[in-house]
Amino acid sequence: MLYQGVLTKMETEFSKPIQYFLVLENDVLNMNQLLNKTLTISFVKYQCLNCSVEAPIFRQGFCKSCFFELPQAADWIMRPELSKAHLNIEDRDLEYEKRVQLQPHIVYLANSSNLKVGVTRKTQVPTRWIDQGAQEALEIVEVPNRYLAGLTEVALKKYVSDKTNWREMLKGTASYESLEDWRQRLSVHIPEETKPYFLANQKPLGIEFPVHQHPEKPQSLNLSKTPVYSGVLKGIKGQYLIFEDNTVFNVRSNEGLVVGLDVS
Repeated sequence: MLYQGVLTKMETEFSKPIQYFLVLENDVLNMNQLLNKTLTISFVKYQCLNCSVEAPIFRQGFCKSCFFELPQAADWIMRPELSKAHLNIEDRDLEYEKRVQLQPHIVYLANSSNLKVGVTRKTQVPTRWIDQGAQEALEIVEVPNRYLAGLTEVALKKYVSDKTNWREMLKGTASYESLEDWRQRLSVHIPEETKPYFLANQKPLGIEFPVHQHPEKPQSLNLSKTPVYSGVLKGIKGQYLIFEDNTVFNVRSNEGLVVGLDVS
């Protein structure tokens, strides 16, 4: 059974456990149904998600040219505090930036590899948490634009991490922190501009992933170095496929690669 298509991040559906779907040009694969089966992944070529040119992917599924031109890859994506649409200042495309930045954003706490703080658009809850492999998450601030969310995250990351350690996240051995206790602890450090948006009574959301076997020593699959790989799929967490031999494959970080998939 052979499938082929350009990789984009897996679509998810909130349930227990999370349902994962790999969307290709002509097929939609429910990845949960492939657990305990042998999956062969073959590199075919590159295909930029924007211009479709066959050139090496630079970052985020884009060729180098598109990465430095598209608003979807601008610095404010990774650093929300750099957002300027609320000031009517253009970075790369003001219409796009207003559409994305000038909408409700959530500042949240999550248990993934460790306690972390993060930012996401309200429309991306709980998708963002699932993609990061968070086993529990809690909304602590809801603001009307991306800039204010970034401002809050910058203040809070002095006290908790804003990064996920992907290896520890995949091992599933991280200790749990009480998100409600940390919400209370961090509330005094929220900037004055966003204190009115503090959410004092939200409850944490638990997330269950379809993992039959956690990797003890995760080894990342690099298709440019290993163009064909076969392994038994034992779990899915975040945007990672987890195989029986400790190999893990980050679908999202390989966006823009055209691959062949064989299931047996």
